[in-house]
Amino acid sequence: MQVVVPFAAETPKTRLEDVLTRSERARFARAMLADVLAAIDATGHVPTILSTAPLSFEDELESVPPSISVDVDDRPLTEAVDARLPEAGDDPVAVVMADLALATPAALESLFGVSADVAIAPGRGGGTNALVVRHPSFRVDYHGTSYLDHREIAREADASLEAVDSFRLGTDVDEPADLVEVLIHGTARAPACLRELGFDLEHDEGRVGVTRTEESTNES
Repeated sequence: MQVVVPFAAETPKTRLEDVLTRSERARFARAMLADVLAAIDATGHVPTILSTAPLSFEDELESVPPSISVDVDDRPLTEAVDARLPEAGDDPVAVVMADLALATPAALESLFGVSADVAIAPGRGGGTNALVVRHPSFRVDYHGTSYLDHREIAREADASLEAVDSFRLGTDVDEPADLVEVLIHGTARAPACLRELGFDLEHDEGRVGVTRTEESTNES
């Protein structure tokens, strides 16, 4: 099985711009990518990073195994992924998003082990956080509620589909509120990065949020 991890190297996590500067977003995005790559590597698969720009293996990515390669493709996500999906007789292709900071080897194996033509780990709000494609006629569409779109695409292709219900694969990190989940459930580089940037959990009238105990001196 081929495993592809799309990564927006030039526009990292723009919806976090209210709480992180551009350089901080880039650092945090790379930390999440490193965690995803480590989880995939632990399953015995060698992922390929599908990056919108060249990527250096420094700082947060310095521990990435040398077997992991980078394919640069600056096309929109749908087109870039479609170009790597299997044709007839090809090995299955898994696509795992780079912001699944809570992903674990066990969670990924629950997805990789599904025998359906298409296996999907849906995200909150109707997105598609990870999928495995075995059917040669299936192609992706990451616009809008992509999970529902992918169900329809599979039906039209006469491909069997199974959804994988996983908290860890269903939690992608896009909004400031999502940082709570990283600090609570993350175990590696991503939560460590947030804490180094001064973030911590905050309890307010029974609800849990995040607070920043240190102001960054990085430029935006």
